[in-house]
Amino acid sequence: MPRTLYVTTTLPYINADPHIGFAFELVSADIFVRANRLAGREVFFNTGTDEHGLKIYRAAEKEGKELQEYVDGYAAKFKALLLALGISPDINFIRTSDARHKEAAGEFWQRCRERGFIYKKKYQAKYCVGCELPKTDSELDNGKCPLHPKLALETIDEENYFFKFSAFEDFLKKLYADRPDFVVPDTRFNEIKAFVARGLQDFSISRLTEKQPWGISVPDDETQTMYVWFDALVNYISAIGWPFDKAQGKPDLFEKWWIDSGGVVQFAGKDQVRQQAAMWQAMLHAADLSPSRQIVIHGFITSGGQKMSKSLGNAVDPFALVNEYGTDAVRWFLARHMHPFEDSDFTTSRFKDAYNADLANGVGNLVSRILKMAAMNLESPVSALSGEMSEKCKTALERFDVQAAAAEVSNRVSALDKKIQETKPFELVKKDKIAATAVISKLVRDLCNLTSDLEPILPQTALAIRELIKNNTAPVKPLFPRKE
Repeated sequence: MPRTLYVTTTLPYINADPHIGFAFELVSADIFVRANRLAGREVFFNTGTDEHGLKIYRAAEKEGKELQEYVDGYAAKFKALLLALGISPDINFIRTSDARHKEAAGEFWQRCRERGFIYKKKYQAKYCVGCELPKTDSELDNGKCPLHPKLALETIDEENYFFKFSAFEDFLKKLYADRPDFVVPDTRFNEIKAFVARGLQDFSISRLTEKQPWGISVPDDETQTMYVWFDALVNYISAIGWPFDKAQGKPDLFEKWWIDSGGVVQFAGKDQVRQQAAMWQAMLHAADLSPSRQIVIHGFITSGGQKMSKSLGNAVDPFALVNEYGTDAVRWFLARHMHPFEDSDFTTSRFKDAYNADLANGVGNLVSRILKMAAMNLESPVSALSGEMSEKCKTALERFDVQAAAAEVSNRVSALDKKIQETKPFELVKKDKIAATAVISKLVRDLCNLTSDLEPILPQTALAIRELIKNNTAPVKPLFPRKE
């Protein structure tokens, strides 16, 4: 793996408050980023907000707000989510309404057009505003979009610009063959391979400005506005200065983070496989740019087996969970109890049970037991270094399996609990102070080593444990108070 790494989430639409589904994507990506930094890699981490399109235009209208005021307000909420979830503080936050991004999207369009991959035609199509995508009959369920069944499909009948997606079938097939791990997991990779094998259809990349006035104008044609997906996907390169930094004599961040690192590792939901793994890769090739490095696809967080989403009204507020349980508790549940690639069901009772079992009775109780014994029986702090992550954790996170990494943490907590029961230092100290001191010191060192696996998942907790060890003090209050 190169010493530099570029990692990004998708940019969520900001037509409603942040929900637990995007929190899962953020935390998963952040754990991967933190693990790679611990391994000595320099990482550029990107997220942001997708602020254009018909869905956002209508949402602002519904709330009776000016468009810029509307997107500014929601962008602030998504920025606040980063802090609430303990996301790496140096993460880059890009907005598609940023002037630099708009300029980059215009330049990207021009390059694709100059190379012959954009043309104009009149067409009709069924359109799901929720997905911001045209839909074929085969993609519908009883005439409805399966992802947004409460939204009526609309009919587009206008002249727009199209992208020659059909010209990239051979390119995509070769890309997939040359990169056997290009999409993770294999089930999603097989899905996109099958999609391409069925044949590609050119897709519309603009709407009439009079019908969709909120967006980036098509270069040299203000009667048309860029299709939201075409605009938003460009953020992955505009975020690292493409194409203007080098031309303006600034440090060439695109060269560093895209070329030298072999592209970007993109985290995305399973409803975006087509856009991320096929459409975007074809667009990059059309602009004579190299493809992404890897696409990591996660499942949905469901509620009672139904997709959790803003449009269905069953979304869970991550801020409320953080306020009640704390940042690391939310990170832990998302890592340990949500499947990294398939759908997972969320309930508040399940969250509470996991919190008490894994954190209050698990990590928190272990820290309290060991450090109370240390504070009472050791004359000075144990000289302990956290060391490197365990091989099992490293291997799991190299596979993007945050759940397996969290499971290894649980296994190590259980192993340390078992060691306390077997060595019984609390009894040994009454018989042999020197032997008990050695046992307790070893437990402290083992606990410190555990923080290396904890750090990517529970960064605040890992830091707190190390401070306690450094000062040879027990927690004044439980790290994770039990919830009744």
